[in-house]
Amino acid sequence: MKPILILSLAVSSLWAADQTAERGPLELSMKRAVELAISPEGSAQVQLSGEAFKQAQSRSAEARAALLPDVSAALSDQSRTSNLAAMGLTSLAIPIPGFEFPHFVGPFTTMDARVSASQSVFDFASIRRFQASKTAVSAAKSDVNAAQEQVAAQVARAYLAAVKATVDVETAESNVTLSLAVQTQAENQKNAGTGTGIEITRARVQLANDRQHLLVAQNARRSAYLQLLRAMGLRLDTELALTDKLEFLPVDPVTLEQAKALAVKERPDYRAQQERESNARMAASATKLERLPSVAAFGDYGSNGTGFENALPTRTYGISVKLPLFDGGRMDARRVEADSQYRAEKVRTNDLKEQIDLDVRLALDELRSAADEVAVAKEGLDLAGNELTQARRRYEGGVTNSLEVTDAQTRLERARDNQTAALFNYNLARIDLAQAMGKVRETL
Repeated sequence: MKPILILSLAVSSLWAADQTAERGPLELSMKRAVELAISPEGSAQVQLSGEAFKQAQSRSAEARAALLPDVSAALSDQSRTSNLAAMGLTSLAIPIPGFEFPHFVGPFTTMDARVSASQSVFDFASIRRFQASKTAVSAAKSDVNAAQEQVAAQVARAYLAAVKATVDVETAESNVTLSLAVQTQAENQKNAGTGTGIEITRARVQLANDRQHLLVAQNARRSAYLQLLRAMGLRLDTELALTDKLEFLPVDPVTLEQAKALAVKERPDYRAQQERESNARMAASATKLERLPSVAAFGDYGSNGTGFENALPTRTYGISVKLPLFDGGRMDARRVEADSQYRAEKVRTNDLKEQIDLDVRLALDELRSAADEVAVAKEGLDLAGNELTQARRRYEGGVTNSLEVTDAQTRLERARDNQTAALFNYNLARIDLAQAMGKVRETL
């Protein structure tokens, strides 16, 4: 049986390996990456915000319970003995001839089966606390949206960094290919008698530098892919194939005032902060209402006796009014604390509004600057490409030496890096502007 079991396990392992090989790397666009990250099983930040929302719902249900009937049932069956002397009962008020007052009684049995209920009639503090709890639920829901928006921006930036790292590797590979071609050209020139050994050495030095840059770029790409997987909440051994490229996508023109108005309206973190401020205001109001009287109705119904066979029905019902008079200053302390918390939330709301203003201004400035950088980088890349082409022709024709080719090659590599950085900065500015206006998920 053991050889059969081992053979079966081996076949299963090979089949699983073949299935994995057939699936290949995960093809991933930026939009799909964000969708995976903000799913309920995605980023830890989204999961934590979802749990916080559930906790807020539970607290609201607890606050509502104070306004609903409280019903309970109890059944007791006891066998008791009592020392009457311990309770001060030692004799009758009027002695009876021939009767001796007992000091110890029992055992005797008592039974009581009862249903009790109470209902709050007027308790304004509890009503206001329930209203505050509903506002807290709304704030927690907005926090979920804010967390999704923040994670979407984080994943989008990580995706852009991974794409840039991929482009850097491709650029480094192109530079190595170009250096090999220049080295071959230098060797051909020397063989033809129009070149020198120093030109071949210079080309080899450039090739070694480009290979070193390629190794650095490959390591940076692996690191960027791991950061992307971590931001998405996926396994770090997942292979990725990014489908989006670094490109220039124009953004619809928007004025500063339009962007600020949209940000104040759409940003979920600002909406959540406004709801937290409202929750603090209601909580402060609830502490003040604790000074008012509260009215509750109560009642119970059941049977009691020495047993079920001789139990008689009994009941109690009524209205209770509670008016707090003095509690050592606890209510006053809670009121002062709640007022301070409300003022603190107002400060946070105003501060966040100012931060939104700053975020929008910076994002618009960065976007305009990045768009200009893209245009300049494209022009520089075209010029550097033309310069290298002309330098190689001049070198091949014997008009100049390889130093001019090496200089042109270096400027071309710098121009390629400049274009990659300009496109990366532009797309990063697009994400920053979308996050500043609360529209990252919609933009992607």
